[in-house]
Amino acid sequence: MAIQIHLEATETELFCSSKWWGDPDFPADMEYPVFPVEEDGQTYDYPLTFVCQIDCADLESLDPEGRLPHEGMLYVFAALDAYAGYDSPVGNGPGPWPKGQVVVKYTRHINFETFRACMLVDDEDQPLTEPALRMTFSSCADDAPVTRLLGGVPGTFLQIVSGTAGLDFGHGGVLLLDYEPADLERGFWKRVRGRLETLPGRE
Repeated sequence: MAIQIHLEATETELFCSSKWWGDPDFPADMEYPVFPVEEDGQTYDYPLTFVCQIDCADLESLDPEGRLPHEGMLYVFAALDAYAGYDSPVGNGPGPWPKGQVVVKYTRHINFETFRACMLVDDEDQPLTEPALRMTFSSCADDAPVTRLLGGVPGTFLQIVSGTAGLDFGHGGVLLLDYEPADLERGFWKRVRGRLETLPGRE
């Protein structure tokens, strides 16, 4: 079985909790992921969009096989500003995305005393992120056409369907974060790759 992701608006503080959008809560030694962009002959670092963080303890009852960690925090970042309605120097289209356009990070332990919110702000110190949404989880079929963890062939860590939290991948569009089973078993999160496809039957 796969794990369906449910999102809801909340006024509750979601520090070190499972959430979509908002700001990631990092350990002191973790760096925000960026990728190089070249414009007008100049190269600069552009921050990936923070998609979500997952308190892995929330997944334990839905993952009896232990395919995912059951402690610590997973973080997902992707170059999808354009699909959220923002201007972006990167325009990833259908098919596989280049290396570095999707990043998954993991920390084994959550510490409320040492973790910090990593906030992105504009030149006027205004937040650049969307309000955080609470994430909850339930079981679903491996091929369910919903936003989910796991399922898919040969292996999908995360499937994000068009319409999730305002993301627009086009009719039937879906962003897939793929993995090789051996990489997931070893915790090689850097090897997760993104691709944009259309779900069968939703073209």
